[in-house]
Amino acid sequence: MPLASTLRMAVLALLWGSGFLWIKLALNHGLSPLQITVTRCALGAGVLLALALVARQRPPRDRRVWGHLLVAAFFCNALPFALFSIGEQTVDSGTAGVLNATTPLWALLLGLLLGTDRPFSPARLAGLLLGFGGVLLIFAPWQRAGLMSGGALALLGAAMSYAVAFAYMGRHLTGRDAPLAVSAAQLLVATGWAALALPAGATDAAGPDLTALLAVTVLGIFGTGVTFYLNYRLIADEGATSAATVGYLLPVVSVALGALFLDERVGPRVIAGMGVVLAGVALTRVRREPAVLKGALSGAGAWGLVAQFPAPLKKRAVSARRARGAAPALQGRGELREKPHAPAPDNAPFSPRRTAPPPHPAPVA
Repeated sequence: MPLASTLRMAVLALLWGSGFLWIKLALNHGLSPLQITVTRCALGAGVLLALALVARQRPPRDRRVWGHLLVAAFFCNALPFALFSIGEQTVDSGTAGVLNATTPLWALLLGLLLGTDRPFSPARLAGLLLGFGGVLLIFAPWQRAGLMSGGALALLGAAMSYAVAFAYMGRHLTGRDAPLAVSAAQLLVATGWAALALPAGATDAAGPDLTALLAVTVLGIFGTGVTFYLNYRLIADEGATSAATVGYLLPVVSVALGALFLDERVGPRVIAGMGVVLAGVALTRVRREPAVLKGALSGAGAWGLVAQFPAPLKKRAVSARRARGAAPALQGRGELREKPHAPAPDNAPFSPRRTAPPPHPAPVA
């Protein structure tokens, strides 16, 4: 992998994984969960609108697309963003990042229930059971030191909301033109959803201080808007299989940052549960398909924002495999010439038809 892509992956993992830290800081310094949700959606939308303007992409004009965006914005942005903020009022940021890693498991389970995810191999079944076993280990309902609380359930609900969103987006928003503009429109709609509930949210009587304002600003601009664009660029340059590995780094980053800056102490049971969850997610990615497709997974986000581009990519990958199989015979007759791969320029709009299959989308916190 080129150095630029490696650095982009490292920055992406750091920004996404640090989202839980910024949420915790904003909560501890006077902002309410709904205030955080509205602010991060609005700032993220502003970043994407600027990028769409540079890429000369226009917002959608079809009313049906806006109707789908209403649903997608609720389940992929407004609801999970609010639930993560609510959950972190009582749960450590590191644990929040670990529970966020369960999104691919919920996405797979939902796909099985809806009949949209086939085939279901023994390895994927083992991964699903193993992953949920890791969740049970984290929650530890058999002991008082477990996480069976309203905050932890809210975090788990956020991961489930991502899974619902990706299933819906994959069916109704797949392959849309101007993805940056569509994504900006989705975050604008999410801002509206959260603003509707804002009057009902309790606030700190003292009000937010400078730390809270800085934390939510970083969360909105970098943890929401910039990460979306970096993920697109990584997929365009290196393919979704390479980009998918970022999702495995998010809980590690969230646990490390929580311990370093918030003095959070994640016990060995939670660490073991995180390992079991990630092992389960890895098993669910095993399929009877070409190696280039093994990184594809139907959902997961804020890994999840890129899960909306599956079907045409799979067809392209299979075609590429067939072309490689025919290459020796054709090269002998001089009928096939390999063209050097050039990464997409930074100002080029992202096109799902030019990339490998999408990863689990690692949801943004």
